[in-house]
Amino acid sequence: MHQVYDKWPELAKEYYNKDYPKTDYKKIDHIIFTGMGGSGAIGDVLSAILSKTKIHLCVIKGFNLPKTADSNTLVVATSASGNTVETLTILEKAKEAGCKLISFSSGGKLQDYCMKNNIEFIKVPVLNSPRASFPIYLYSILNVLKDLIPIQNTDVLESISLLEKTKKQISSTNTKNNSALRLAKWIDGIPMIYYPAGLYAAAIRFKNSLQENTKMHAIAEDVIEACHNGIVSWETSSNVQPILLQGRDDYIKTKQLWKVIKKYFILNKIEFQEIHSVRGNILSKIINMIYLFDYATIYCAVMNKRDPTPIKSIEYIKNKMKL
Repeated sequence: MHQVYDKWPELAKEYYNKDYPKTDYKKIDHIIFTGMGGSGAIGDVLSAILSKTKIHLCVIKGFNLPKTADSNTLVVATSASGNTVETLTILEKAKEAGCKLISFSSGGKLQDYCMKNNIEFIKVPVLNSPRASFPIYLYSILNVLKDLIPIQNTDVLESISLLEKTKKQISSTNTKNNSALRLAKWIDGIPMIYYPAGLYAAAIRFKNSLQENTKMHAIAEDVIEACHNGIVSWETSSNVQPILLQGRDDYIKTKQLWKVIKKYFILNKIEFQEIHSVRGNILSKIINMIYLFDYATIYCAVMNKRDPTPIKSIEYIKNKMKL
């Protein structure tokens, strides 16, 4: 697995520059991204990119298509295996609703359905596992949908350049001052990941990777909402460990809130970790955080003598839920 992670920067560059057919959709006012697990995390990243634009994007992780979906809606279906029942269900419903459709997958039932129904299909490989293949799918989608997603080419290239720098800091070849390894060594309880709205995608991905790779419980909470409820939980001692995800350009009131929370933890002798984003555009911040966190979960798995690759519980559920 770590060998694939070491290739993330070059995989991102390769698939962003790949000669895929480009979309030419007209009159799109609504994009629905549907996918589960690692595929759903891609939708979260795209949602963050589009959050300050006039394009409405929603991420569906389940079986229900919004009633507002119509002929001006583009549904982007992603399933690395091609056999995700939720994604296939949404695709079928979207076809019935007259939506415009495009799918990304390594094959499986999703490819068969698209070929049978003349739906645009982009074949994307899986290396090791869907979660390890994250940059392959993310940058393939940014490539194909570049005329629809208003992110500058320079921003995408910046994100890849920063991935190369992050790799030098966190890969298994660096044992001296490795921030991912340092974070993994600190985690010995249940991580509580606090995040600002703009870093939701990184936080949820971190939680999911802790669960899949390290096979441990993890919690993620919006820091602002948590200050109106979850913060009270710290009045009782536990093995929960707070990790504070902070963006370089967080809203001024959010920055103020981080200071208050850190002071609260210090006064109550609660040990915590702070993780700051890189400096750059929103894609750079999120993808580099995900890279750091995913590698940390691999280190954490190894230190706990667990193989990060197998996901037996997920396979059990998938086998019971086959279409």
